Amino acid sequence: MEIFTSWPSWKQAEGPLGKALPPTTVELLREAVAFAGRCHGVQQRPTGRPYVEHLLEALEVAVVGAGVADRDVLVATVLHDVLEDTLCTEAEVARRFGPRVAALVRWVTKPPGTMKADYLASLVKAPSQAVLVKLADRVSNVQELQRMPWRFQRRYYLETVAYIMPLAGAHPWFARWYAEWREHWRRVERWPG
Repeated sequence: MEIFTSWPSWKQAEGPLGKALPPTTVELLREAVAFAGRCHGVQQRPTGRPYVEHLLEALEVAVVGAGVADRDVLVATVLHDVLEDTLCTEAEVARRFGPRVAALVRWVTKPPGTMKADYLASLVKAPSQAVLVKLADRVSNVQELQRMPWRFQRRYYLETVAYIMPLAGAHPWFARWYAEWREHWRRVERWPG
């Protein structure tokens, strides 16, 4: 199972992105990472690491793993949490990065007051490009699940198997990655709830 943690900062991401993508896409991604960094501020991942690392991991998954080159999908991957976790608005994303990016970010944002299971189940209706964003996001979240408390590991594993893996079926690289991941983590199914 491949792990995507090579880009903890923009400095590490920029070179590989420059080899894989057109300069205009790399420049827009630089802007998106800076924008997301300002929006998320001092927010940290549950592991205590800077939040921007998660955004760059998801971007690395999309580019290096899945071979995604669609500029708007990649920008949405970087911005996928700004509506849910910061004060940023969809209108602000649309103004800065265009309506397509804003729509993709909206698709992967859990609406306030919605149960997480209902939100995840609704992703079956999402456009394929939004699904790519969610799949990359979740790879970043589950690739090092061992860093989290065991109860979180079990809940997140079961949630990923139930809601995310079915979405991966239409995307061969993601389908393979999640199948390997599930095999690696299958022991979690036997843990007591």
